[in-house]
Amino acid sequence: MIKHIVLLDLDPDYNPAELTAIMEGLDDLRHRLDGFQVLEHGPNKDFEGMSTDCTYAFICHFADEDTSRRYILNPEHNELGQRLVRICRGGVNGISVIDMAVTS
Repeated sequence: MIKHIVLLDLDPDYNPAELTAIMEGLDDLRHRLDGFQVLEHGPNKDFEGMSTDCTYAFICHFADEDTSRRYILNPEHNELGQRLVRICRGGVNGISVIDMAVTS
């Protein structure tokens, strides 16, 4: 399994309706991309004060690396990603991505 973890530093003036629409778009894609098993998302509460530049995050659970690669190349994913860039502080610099291979 691959967990695709995306950390967002949302611009202070971002449009919450746009973020909701992007997350809905990712969820729609989940239903059409074989191996895209789960989408989780929500605001960062940062209880430990360790991620002050991350205001929101989402995690995609992919069955395997092949699914992850198909997601990366998917035109819908790319369009949603461009929309995310527009609502993050510093554009693409406001987005961090981790692709974690789950071993246990």
